[in-house]
Amino acid sequence: MFIHQSQDYNCFMPPLPFTTVLIANRGEIAVRVARACRELGLRSVAVYSQADAGALHTRVADEALEIGPSEAAQSYLNIERILDAARRSGAGAVHPGYGFLAENAEFAEAVQAAGLVWVGPPPAAMRAMGDKAGARALMIEAGVPVLPGHQGADSPAALKKAAAKIGFPLLVKAAAGGGGMGQRVVHKAGELDEAIASARQEAKRTFGDGRLILEKYLPRARHVEVQVLGDTHGKFLHLFERECSLQRRRQKLVEESPSPVLDEGLRAEMGTAAVAAAAAVGYANAGTVEFLLDPQTRQFHFLEMNTRIQVEHPVTEMVTGLDLVQWQLRIAAGERLPFEQSDLRQEGHAIECRIYAEDPAAGFLPGGGRALRLQWPQGSGVRIDSGIAEGDAVASSYDPLLAKLIAHAPDRGAALQRMAVALSQTVLLGLTHNIDFLQDLLAHPQVAAGELDTGFVEREFADWQPPELPKAALLAAALGELRDVPANVEATDPYSPWASVSGFRMGGA
Repeated sequence: MFIHQSQDYNCFMPPLPFTTVLIANRGEIAVRVARACRELGLRSVAVYSQADAGALHTRVADEALEIGPSEAAQSYLNIERILDAARRSGAGAVHPGYGFLAENAEFAEAVQAAGLVWVGPPPAAMRAMGDKAGARALMIEAGVPVLPGHQGADSPAALKKAAAKIGFPLLVKAAAGGGGMGQRVVHKAGELDEAIASARQEAKRTFGDGRLILEKYLPRARHVEVQVLGDTHGKFLHLFERECSLQRRRQKLVEESPSPVLDEGLRAEMGTAAVAAAAAVGYANAGTVEFLLDPQTRQFHFLEMNTRIQVEHPVTEMVTGLDLVQWQLRIAAGERLPFEQSDLRQEGHAIECRIYAEDPAAGFLPGGGRALRLQWPQGSGVRIDSGIAEGDAVASSYDPLLAKLIAHAPDRGAALQRMAVALSQTVLLGLTHNIDFLQDLLAHPQVAAGELDTGFVEREFADWQPPELPKAALLAAALGELRDVPANVEATDPYSPWASVSGFRMGGA
C-alpha cells in the first residue's frame, strides 16, 4: 500500500493542543513551516532580524515580530529574545526549522521550561547524537555499523597510537558540533601532528570543545542518509533513503531518492540500522541518520544523526506522499503514527537542486544583491520551496540558500530530464547564482549514470566556468539596478556561517 493511493494520512487528524506556532528561523524553511501550519489550521508567527525586515517569511506568516539586529547572535541565536517573541505572540509551540538553534538542546529545554511545545526530538536525544564520541559508542552498542575509529583519550600520544591501528587515510574529527568544522583528512603519519593541532584549535573556537575522535577516511564514499520518524509512544519507522553524494565543502548540492546504487536488500539493511539508531537514543519526531557507503564493498557506516528536519526533506515527501513538517507538528502534539512500515514505499524518483546566491567559479563564494527578475518553473512533477520573491534583497549575513527546486517523475532518467527543463526555465537576474553550474553538473555523463561520490564535484568541476552571460543579465549588471548589497562580500557577522568561508554552513546538511 502506498500512501498516495490509499488513506491520506496527511489530512485526517484530531485537534492539536496548540493553535499558534512560532517559527524560530528564517528563509525558505520558515516559509515551508508556515505553509504546513496553514494547512493544519494553525496560526504561524515569524521572527526576523533587522536585516530580514520585510523578507518573504515575514509576509507569509500570520504575524511577524522583530527579535534584534542582523547579527545572528543577537537575533536568531538569542534564546531569550525568541522566547519573548513566543510570549508576546501567544504561541503554544516552537518549530526551530534547521540550522541556528534547531539542534541546541539548551534551547529545546528552555522552550519546554517556558511551558511551550518543542517541535523536535527530546533534548536528551539531541545531546546523545550531538556528541560524536558518545554517538559512536551508542551505535556500536546498538549494533549499528560504524567506521573503524577511536573515541576516548585524545592526547596527541593517544591519537597517534590509535591512528597506527586504524591506518591511513583517516579523519581527525571534532567530537562536538558538526558541519565539517574541526575536521582534517590525514593521508600519512607525518601530517598527523599538524592536523590534530589545527582541528583542535578550530573545534575550540567554533564549539567551545576541543575533544577529537578519529575515523577511517573513505576517499570515494557515497553519502546515503535515511529519514526516520518516531512518535512519543515508542513507534519508529524509516521513510527510505536519500542519496546526497553531490557536495562541495561537505555541503550538499543535489539530493535524490531512491539512491541509484541501492538494491532492495541493502535498502532494507540501512533502514533497519537507522531505526535502531533512533531507538537507541529514545528519539521522537523527524530525524535523519546519515551513512557513508563504500561502493566497492557495499558496506555502510554510521556518520551522524541530524536531530531536526533536513533541507532535503521534500525529496522524501515526493516519493512517499507524506508531509514531514505536518507530521513534526502532529508528533509534537502527541499523535500516534497511524501507519506501519509495510504501508510505505517509494513511488517514482525525486531529485532536488539547491539554488544558492553564490559563485561556483569563485570557490562557491556567497554574494548578495536583489532579485530584479525572478521566474520559477511550473508544470507537472515540479515543486519549488523558495525563501525569496521578485524584488527581494538578499544580504550575505546568513546562509545563501535561496530556494530548492524538486522534480518528480516515474524513474530517474525522466526525473533528470524534468529537472533539466525546470532549471532551464528558471529566471533569476540581479544575483550571482549556481543555476548554470547545476545544469552542467546534472548533464555530466557520470552523474547521469549514477556514478557519484562525495568528492566528485571538487574533482571534476574544479575549473568550471559559467557560459557567456545572456544579454538580459548583462543589461541588468550594467544598469546596476537596486544593487544595494554588493556581490561576493563575506558577512561581517562573526556568527555568520560564512565568517569562515572554508567551513560548512549553518543551514547545513
